[in-house]
Amino acid sequence: MPISVFGTKQTRGPRMMDPSMRSWVFLEPGKLELREVDTPFIEDENEAIVRPLVMGRCDLDRLYMRGYLPMGSGEPIGHEIIGEIVDLGTLAEAGFARGDRVIVSAQISCGSCDMCRTGNSGRCRSVPFAASYGMGREGGYGGGLSDYIKVPFAKAMMVPLPEQLDAGQSIGLADMASDAWRSVGPPLKERPGASVLVLGGLVPVIGIYAAAIAMRSGAAGVLYCDPDPANREAAALYGVDTASAPDSLSNEPAFDVIVDASGNREWLRKAFELVKPAGTITGVAPDFVSGELPLMQAYQKGVSFELGRPNCREGIPPAISTHLHCGFDPSLVGPRLFSFEEAGEAWASDNLYVAVEASKQ
Repeated sequence: MPISVFGTKQTRGPRMMDPSMRSWVFLEPGKLELREVDTPFIEDENEAIVRPLVMGRCDLDRLYMRGYLPMGSGEPIGHEIIGEIVDLGTLAEAGFARGDRVIVSAQISCGSCDMCRTGNSGRCRSVPFAASYGMGREGGYGGGLSDYIKVPFAKAMMVPLPEQLDAGQSIGLADMASDAWRSVGPPLKERPGASVLVLGGLVPVIGIYAAAIAMRSGAAGVLYCDPDPANREAAALYGVDTASAPDSLSNEPAFDVIVDASGNREWLRKAFELVKPAGTITGVAPDFVSGELPLMQAYQKGVSFELGRPNCREGIPPAISTHLHCGFDPSLVGPRLFSFEEAGEAWASDNLYVAVEASKQ
Protein backbone atom coordinates (compact mmCIF):
# COMPACT_ATOMS: atom_id res chain seq x y z
CA MET A 1 0.00 0.00 0.00
CA PRO A 2 1.51 3.35 -0.96
CA ILE A 3 2.32 5.69 1.90
CA SER A 4 1.84 8.78 -0.20
CA VAL A 5 1.21 9.33 -3.86
CA PHE A 6 2.91 12.66 -4.42
CA GLY A 7 1.73 14.48 -7.49
CA THR A 8 -1.62 12.69 -7.82
CA LYS A 9 -5.10 13.26 -6.39
CA GLN A 10 -4.22 11.01 -3.42
CA THR A 11 -1.26 13.07 -2.24
CA ARG A 12 -1.05 13.81 1.47
CA GLY A 13 1.54 16.55 0.90
CA PRO A 14 0.94 20.18 1.90
CA ARG A 15 -0.50 21.14 -1.44
CA MET A 16 -1.75 19.47 -4.63
CA MET A 17 1.03 18.96 -7.15
CA ASP A 18 0.89 18.57 -10.90
CA PRO A 19 1.60 15.06 -12.23
CA SER A 20 4.37 16.49 -14.42
CA MET A 21 7.27 18.81 -13.71
CA ARG A 22 10.26 20.39 -15.46
CA SER A 23 13.76 18.98 -15.53
CA TRP A 24 16.88 20.16 -17.38
CA VAL A 25 18.72 17.41 -19.27
CA PHE A 26 22.10 17.22 -20.96
CA LEU A 27 21.93 17.14 -24.77
CA GLU A 28 25.56 17.53 -25.83
CA PRO A 29 28.62 19.47 -24.66
CA GLY A 30 27.58 23.08 -24.15
CA LYS A 31 23.84 22.45 -24.42
CA LEU A 32 21.00 21.59 -22.04
CA GLU A 33 17.29 21.23 -22.75
CA LEU A 34 14.27 21.79 -20.49
CA ARG A 35 11.83 18.88 -20.60
CA GLU A 36 8.57 17.88 -18.95
CA VAL A 37 8.84 14.65 -16.92
CA ASP A 38 6.80 12.78 -14.34
CA THR A 39 6.69 14.29 -10.85
CA PRO A 40 8.23 11.89 -8.30
CA PHE A 41 6.09 10.51 -5.48
CA ILE A 42 6.73 8.67 -2.25
CA GLU A 43 6.64 4.88 -2.44
CA ASP A 44 8.64 3.95 0.67
CA GLU A 45 8.53 5.04 4.33
CA ASN A 46 12.12 6.36 4.26
CA GLU A 47 11.71 8.59 1.21
CA ALA A 48 11.26 12.32 0.89
CA ILE A 49 10.30 14.69 -1.89
CA VAL A 50 12.43 17.83 -1.97
CA ARG A 51 11.92 21.01 -3.98
CA PRO A 52 15.41 22.31 -4.88
CA LEU A 53 15.74 25.96 -3.85
CA VAL A 54 19.28 26.52 -5.13
CA MET A 55 21.27 24.23 -7.42
CA GLY A 56 24.98 24.82 -7.85
CA ARG A 57 27.08 23.96 -10.86
CA CYS A 58 29.83 21.66 -9.61
CA ASP A 59 33.26 21.56 -11.23
CA LEU A 60 32.28 18.14 -12.59
CA ASP A 61 29.31 19.74 -14.37
CA ARG A 62 31.78 22.03 -16.12
CA LEU A 63 33.63 18.94 -17.32
CA TYR A 64 30.41 17.39 -18.66
CA MET A 65 29.54 20.64 -20.42
CA ARG A 66 32.99 20.86 -22.00
CA GLY A 67 33.02 17.24 -23.14
CA TYR A 68 35.82 16.15 -20.82
CA LEU A 69 33.55 13.68 -19.02
CA PRO A 70 31.03 11.54 -20.91
CA MET A 71 27.28 11.84 -20.39
CA GLY A 72 24.47 10.41 -22.46
CA SER A 73 22.12 12.71 -24.34
CA GLY A 74 18.87 13.17 -22.43
CA GLU A 75 20.37 12.46 -19.00
CA PRO A 76 19.18 14.70 -16.14
CA ILE A 77 21.94 16.94 -14.80
CA GLY A 78 22.81 18.75 -11.56
CA HIS A 79 23.78 17.27 -8.21
CA GLU A 80 24.62 20.17 -5.86
CA ILE A 81 21.33 20.78 -4.06
CA ILE A 82 19.86 22.80 -1.22
CA GLY A 83 16.12 22.32 -1.07
CA GLU A 84 12.89 22.35 0.92
CA ILE A 85 11.10 19.17 2.02
CA VAL A 86 7.57 19.03 0.64
CA ASP A 87 6.64 15.43 1.50
CA LEU A 88 7.95 12.68 3.78
CA GLY A 89 7.51 8.99 4.40
CA THR A 90 6.69 8.01 7.98
CA LEU A 91 10.23 6.85 8.86
CA ALA A 92 11.77 10.11 7.71
CA GLU A 93 9.33 12.10 9.83
CA ALA A 94 11.31 11.08 12.93
CA GLY A 95 14.10 13.50 12.02
CA PHE A 96 12.62 15.96 9.54
CA ALA A 97 9.46 17.92 8.83
CA ARG A 98 7.82 19.41 5.78
CA GLY A 99 9.23 22.87 5.13
CA ASP A 100 12.71 22.04 6.48
CA ARG A 101 15.60 23.33 4.36
CA VAL A 102 18.13 20.60 3.74
CA ILE A 103 21.32 19.84 1.89
CA VAL A 104 20.84 16.66 -0.13
CA SER A 105 23.89 14.48 -0.65
CA ALA A 106 24.90 14.30 -4.31
CA GLN A 107 25.56 10.58 -3.98
CA ILE A 108 22.80 8.07 -3.29
CA SER A 109 23.56 6.18 -0.08
CA CYS A 110 21.51 4.08 2.32
CA GLY A 111 23.36 4.88 5.55
CA SER A 112 23.14 1.29 6.81
CA CYS A 113 25.28 -1.00 4.64
CA ASP A 114 28.86 -1.86 5.66
CA MET A 115 30.30 0.82 3.37
CA CYS A 116 28.02 3.56 4.71
CA ARG A 117 28.56 2.52 8.33
CA THR A 118 32.32 2.87 7.89
CA GLY A 119 32.14 6.32 6.31
CA ASN A 120 32.29 5.20 2.69
CA SER A 121 28.86 6.32 1.52
CA GLY A 122 30.26 6.99 -1.96
CA ARG A 123 30.57 3.21 -2.32
CA CYS A 124 27.12 2.30 -0.94
CA ARG A 125 26.22 -1.35 -1.58
CA SER A 126 22.45 -0.79 -1.63
CA VAL A 127 22.42 1.06 -4.96
CA PRO A 128 24.16 0.73 -8.34
CA PHE A 129 27.86 1.52 -7.96
CA ALA A 130 28.56 5.28 -7.91
CA ALA A 131 24.84 6.13 -8.11
CA SER A 132 24.31 9.89 -7.94
CA TYR A 133 22.01 12.67 -8.96
CA GLY A 134 22.65 14.25 -12.34
CA MET A 135 25.79 12.42 -13.49
CA GLY A 136 24.40 9.94 -16.00
CA ARG A 137 24.86 7.05 -13.59
CA GLU A 138 22.73 3.92 -13.14
CA GLY A 139 19.64 3.99 -10.98
CA GLY A 140 17.47 6.67 -12.57
CA TYR A 141 17.55 9.06 -9.60
CA GLY A 142 17.10 12.18 -11.73
CA GLY A 143 18.97 15.45 -11.53
CA GLY A 144 19.04 18.46 -9.25
CA LEU A 145 18.07 20.89 -12.02
CA SER A 146 14.43 19.90 -11.57
CA ASP A 147 11.31 21.21 -9.90
CA TYR A 148 11.39 18.23 -7.50
CA ILE A 149 13.64 15.30 -6.63
CA LYS A 150 13.02 12.12 -4.71
CA VAL A 151 15.43 11.33 -1.86
CA PRO A 152 15.34 7.53 -1.51
CA PHE A 153 17.13 7.20 1.87
CA ALA A 154 15.96 10.46 3.38
CA LYS A 155 17.25 10.05 6.94
CA ALA A 156 20.74 9.17 5.71
CA MET A 157 21.06 11.56 2.77
CA MET A 158 19.66 14.86 4.09
CA VAL A 159 21.49 17.34 6.33
CA PRO A 160 19.59 20.29 7.86
CA LEU A 161 20.75 23.69 6.65
CA PRO A 162 21.32 25.91 9.70
CA GLU A 163 18.62 28.57 10.00
CA GLN A 164 21.07 31.46 9.89
CA LEU A 165 22.47 30.47 6.49
CA ASP A 166 21.23 31.83 3.17
CA ALA A 167 20.80 29.01 0.67
CA GLY A 168 22.18 30.99 -2.27
CA GLN A 169 25.33 32.01 -0.42
CA SER A 170 25.80 28.56 1.12
CA ILE A 171 25.31 26.29 -1.91
CA GLY A 172 29.05 25.55 -2.10
CA LEU A 173 28.72 23.65 1.19
CA ALA A 174 26.42 21.13 -0.50
CA ASP A 175 29.11 19.37 -2.51
CA MET A 176 32.36 21.08 -3.53
CA ALA A 177 33.29 22.25 -0.02
CA SER A 178 32.62 18.71 1.20
CA ASP A 179 35.04 17.35 -1.40
CA ALA A 180 37.60 20.01 -0.57
CA TRP A 181 37.35 19.40 3.18
CA ARG A 182 38.25 15.71 2.93
CA SER A 183 41.54 16.64 1.24
CA VAL A 184 42.78 18.97 3.99
CA GLY A 185 40.59 18.63 7.09
CA PRO A 186 41.67 15.17 8.33
CA PRO A 187 45.41 15.68 7.49
CA LEU A 188 45.47 19.02 9.33
CA LYS A 189 43.75 17.47 12.33
CA GLU A 190 46.58 14.96 12.51
CA ARG A 191 49.30 17.56 11.80
CA PRO A 192 48.27 21.01 13.10
CA GLY A 193 50.34 23.76 11.57
CA ALA A 194 51.17 21.72 8.48
CA SER A 195 52.21 23.37 5.22
CA VAL A 196 49.76 22.93 2.33
CA LEU A 197 50.14 23.04 -1.46
CA VAL A 198 47.10 23.02 -3.74
CA LEU A 199 47.60 22.35 -7.45
CA GLY A 200 44.57 23.88 -9.16
CA GLY A 201 43.18 24.01 -12.67
CA LEU A 202 40.85 21.28 -13.85
CA VAL A 203 38.42 21.49 -10.90
CA PRO A 204 39.10 25.08 -9.81
CA VAL A 205 36.44 25.73 -7.18
CA ILE A 206 37.24 22.51 -5.32
CA GLY A 207 40.92 23.45 -5.36
CA ILE A 208 40.27 27.01 -4.19
CA TYR A 209 37.98 25.73 -1.45
CA ALA A 210 40.69 23.27 -0.34
CA ALA A 211 43.18 26.14 -0.02
CA ALA A 212 40.65 28.30 1.83
CA ILE A 213 39.60 25.55 4.26
CA ALA A 214 43.27 24.78 4.95
CA MET A 215 43.86 28.44 5.83
CA ARG A 216 40.94 28.32 8.27
CA SER A 217 41.89 24.93 9.72
CA GLY A 218 45.28 25.77 11.18
CA ALA A 219 47.70 25.41 8.26
CA ALA A 220 51.00 27.22 8.77
CA GLY A 221 50.95 28.34 5.15
CA VAL A 222 49.05 27.62 1.95
CA LEU A 223 50.23 27.95 -1.63
CA TYR A 224 47.73 27.69 -4.50
CA CYS A 225 49.12 27.07 -8.02
CA ASP A 226 46.97 27.57 -11.10
CA PRO A 227 47.77 28.68 -14.68
CA ASP A 228 44.56 30.75 -14.82
CA PRO A 229 45.05 34.26 -13.38
CA ALA A 230 41.33 34.60 -12.62
CA ASN A 231 41.44 31.46 -10.49
CA ARG A 232 44.53 32.72 -8.68
CA GLU A 233 42.76 36.01 -8.04
CA ALA A 234 39.78 34.14 -6.56
CA ALA A 235 42.07 32.06 -4.35
CA ALA A 236 43.86 35.18 -3.14
CA LEU A 237 40.55 36.44 -1.72
CA TYR A 238 41.00 33.80 0.97
CA GLY A 239 44.45 35.10 1.91
CA VAL A 240 46.45 32.26 0.37
CA ASP A 241 49.67 32.74 -1.57
CA THR A 242 49.44 31.96 -5.28
CA ALA A 243 51.71 30.98 -8.15
CA SER A 244 51.12 30.13 -11.79
CA ALA A 245 52.88 26.76 -11.61
CA PRO A 246 54.87 24.60 -9.20
CA ASP A 247 57.80 24.39 -11.65
CA SER A 248 59.62 27.27 -10.00
CA LEU A 249 59.56 25.56 -6.60
CA SER A 250 62.62 23.75 -5.35
CA ASN A 251 62.52 19.97 -5.62
CA GLU A 252 63.21 19.77 -1.90
CA PRO A 253 60.26 18.38 0.11
CA ALA A 254 58.46 21.42 1.50
CA PHE A 255 54.80 20.50 2.05
CA ASP A 256 53.07 18.19 4.53
CA VAL A 257 49.76 18.19 2.67
CA ILE A 258 49.28 18.42 -1.10
CA VAL A 259 45.98 18.53 -2.98
CA ASP A 260 45.93 17.82 -6.71
CA ALA A 261 42.98 19.51 -8.43
CA SER A 262 44.96 20.14 -11.61
CA GLY A 263 44.35 17.13 -13.86
CA ASN A 264 48.00 17.62 -14.91
CA ARG A 265 50.15 14.49 -14.66
CA GLU A 266 53.43 16.42 -14.61
CA TRP A 267 52.18 18.53 -11.74
CA LEU A 268 51.14 15.38 -9.89
CA ARG A 269 54.61 13.92 -10.44
CA LYS A 270 56.01 17.15 -9.02
CA ALA A 271 53.81 16.69 -5.97
CA PHE A 272 55.63 13.46 -5.10
CA GLU A 273 58.87 15.42 -5.09
CA LEU A 274 57.51 18.27 -2.99
CA VAL A 275 55.72 16.24 -0.33
CA LYS A 276 57.53 15.71 2.94
CA PRO A 277 58.15 12.26 4.43
CA ALA A 278 54.95 10.84 5.93
CA GLY A 279 52.98 13.55 4.10
CA THR A 280 49.70 13.18 2.24
CA ILE A 281 48.65 13.74 -1.37
CA THR A 282 44.96 13.72 -2.27
CA GLY A 283 43.76 13.74 -5.86
CA VAL A 284 40.35 15.42 -6.18
CA ALA A 285 40.36 15.72 -10.00
CA PRO A 286 39.45 12.93 -12.45
CA ASP A 287 42.63 11.42 -13.87
CA PHE A 288 42.47 11.76 -17.67
CA VAL A 289 46.14 11.25 -18.49
CA SER A 290 48.35 8.18 -18.51
CA GLY A 291 51.92 7.85 -17.36
CA GLU A 292 53.96 6.48 -14.53
CA LEU A 293 54.05 8.01 -11.08
CA PRO A 294 57.18 7.91 -8.87
CA LEU A 295 55.74 5.30 -6.54
CA MET A 296 59.16 4.07 -5.35
CA GLN A 297 59.88 7.60 -4.19
CA ALA A 298 56.54 7.65 -2.39
CA TYR A 299 57.31 4.26 -0.85
CA GLN A 300 60.62 5.47 0.55
CA LYS A 301 59.01 8.60 2.00
CA GLY A 302 55.99 6.81 3.42
CA VAL A 303 53.55 9.01 1.52
CA SER A 304 49.81 8.50 1.79
CA PHE A 305 48.23 8.93 -1.66
CA GLU A 306 44.46 9.01 -2.04
CA LEU A 307 42.77 9.17 -5.42
CA GLY A 308 39.07 8.84 -5.91
CA ARG A 309 35.55 10.13 -5.54
CA PRO A 310 34.75 11.67 -2.17
CA ASN A 311 32.21 10.32 0.28
CA CYS A 312 29.90 13.31 -0.08
CA ARG A 313 27.58 12.74 2.87
CA GLU A 314 30.43 12.50 5.40
CA GLY A 315 31.98 15.80 4.34
CA ILE A 316 28.88 18.00 4.58
CA PRO A 317 28.72 18.48 8.40
CA PRO A 318 32.42 19.40 8.78
CA ALA A 319 32.18 21.75 5.79
CA ILE A 320 29.25 23.50 7.49
CA SER A 321 31.18 23.59 10.77
CA THR A 322 34.24 25.13 9.09
CA HIS A 323 31.97 27.84 7.69
CA LEU A 324 30.16 28.55 10.96
CA HIS A 325 33.04 28.23 13.42
CA CYS A 326 36.28 28.79 11.50
CA GLY A 327 35.31 31.60 9.14
CA PHE A 328 35.46 29.77 5.81
CA ASP A 329 33.14 31.68 3.44
CA PRO A 330 32.15 29.63 0.36
CA SER A 331 30.52 32.64 -1.30
CA LEU A 332 33.74 34.60 -1.96
CA VAL A 333 33.98 32.81 -5.33
CA GLY A 334 30.29 33.32 -6.06
CA PRO A 335 28.04 31.89 -7.17
CA ARG A 336 26.51 34.12 -9.77
CA LEU A 337 22.80 33.36 -9.48
CA PHE A 338 20.55 32.62 -12.47
CA SER A 339 16.84 31.83 -12.64
CA PHE A 340 15.63 28.28 -13.21
CA GLU A 341 14.63 29.22 -16.75
CA GLU A 342 18.21 30.40 -17.41
CA ALA A 343 19.84 27.14 -16.29
CA GLY A 344 20.97 26.24 -19.81
CA GLU A 345 22.80 29.55 -20.11
CA ALA A 346 24.22 29.25 -16.61
CA TRP A 347 25.62 25.74 -17.05
CA ALA A 348 27.28 26.71 -20.35
CA SER A 349 28.77 29.96 -19.03
CA ASP A 350 32.46 30.60 -18.37
CA ASN A 351 31.84 31.99 -14.89
CA LEU A 352 33.94 30.33 -12.21
CA TYR A 353 30.89 29.35 -10.19
CA VAL A 354 27.18 29.66 -10.97
CA ALA A 355 23.95 28.52 -9.38
CA VAL A 356 20.28 28.40 -10.29
CA GLU A 357 17.43 29.48 -8.03
CA ALA A 358 14.09 27.70 -8.12
CA SER A 359 11.11 29.47 -9.59
CA LYS A 360 9.09 31.27 -6.91
CA GLN A 361 5.98 29.24 -6.14
